[in-house]
Amino acid sequence: MKSTMARAEDIERKWFVVDAEGATLGRLATQIAMRLRGKHKPTFTPGMDVGDFIVVINAEKVRLTGNKMENKLYHRHSQFPGGLTSTVAKDVLNGKFPERVLESAVRGMLPKTPLGRTMFRKLRVYAGSEHPHAGQNPEALSL
Repeated sequence: MKSTMARAEDIERKWFVVDAEGATLGRLATQIAMRLRGKHKPTFTPGMDVGDFIVVINAEKVRLTGNKMENKLYHRHSQFPGGLTSTVAKDVLNGKFPERVLESAVRGMLPKTPLGRTMFRKLRVYAGSEHPHAGQNPEALSL
């Protein structure tokens, strides 16, 4: 048996559009993270970025199950003593940047390394149904 390692010139990246309307947050995020990493390809190499570009539309209509709308907290810190601020998921989804809920879920599923940060840059999330990436001819992806 032979294991092949992907080379930079052999990497083929595609663009996909995912409609998040009615999709469960965690299940959608796992599929997006897998595509961003490239684990769905036979040329997957752990130390290289071989994943595809993902455009997510209707991120504000993503679904959270159970009591997560009222109980799930998002934290941020100002780096000053006592500067921890927490926000409930319902306030984030109804706020100015509802796409951050999905971005946060996907970011948590990627590697916490410089490679993971480059993978995350291939994700584009939009709250509405419009996106400016029509020039890349993205394929519709049903997850």
